[in-house]
Amino acid sequence: MRWFAGLLALMAGAAAQAGEVQVAVAANFTAPMQKIAAEFEKDTGHKAVLAFGATGKFYAQIVNGAPFEVLLAADDETPAKLEVEHQTVPGTRFTYATGKLVLWSAKDGVVDNQGQVLKTGDYAHLAIANPKTAPYGAAAIETLTKLNLLDRVQGKLVQGENIAQAYQFVSTGNAPLGFVALSQVYRDGRFTSGSGWIVPASLHGPIRQDAVILAKGSANPAAKALEGYLKSNKAKEIIRSYGYEL
Repeated sequence: MRWFAGLLALMAGAAAQAGEVQVAVAANFTAPMQKIAAEFEKDTGHKAVLAFGATGKFYAQIVNGAPFEVLLAADDETPAKLEVEHQTVPGTRFTYATGKLVLWSAKDGVVDNQGQVLKTGDYAHLAIANPKTAPYGAAAIETLTKLNLLDRVQGKLVQGENIAQAYQFVSTGNAPLGFVALSQVYRDGRFTSGSGWIVPASLHGPIRQDAVILAKGSANPAAKALEGYLKSNKAKEIIRSYGYEL
């Protein structure tokens, strides 16, 4: 009985120390972060409460007082800007992943491995994320510009609010192809469905994705724990499996 009482006290102490952290996560990182959050809770007891969306919209929400404590952005500019504006905990910003852009269709054989389908114009719509708020959308516009195709496809573009919505347009067939994040359609070295062309890094600026503890998380041990966990080998393995570079 004495041993059992000690075990209960130990469990109660662990529960008391476990906490929650409110995390704003770029839409492209939805699947890997869901998996990381589950492992984080299992390994530390802390729970990461996740919200997914466009980085630009998260920026507006954060500066207007949203209760987020950690930001996982789709770029490195937004966390740096928040840092300058004293909205973050100094010294906590780091690059957790480098993303890849892919031209993708939900159907096999539609997108060739050189992306030549873009030049044929044999498609009604081309989905992208909003380039004003989503870094993957900005990378798509940069790619089309470098290929001298932007003017030609302008009338075919359909914009999602974020990269998740751009993916939804293509996965449901509302757009025959679109620019999405590789992590949405790729796992363990291959496409999970459909056909795609991984856009060469030379066609757009690097999609460096930075994480940072926000000012509202400065006193939350769970926020600090999540920052450390994202740098762990377990988290890195998950991130790599979705096609990101580290």
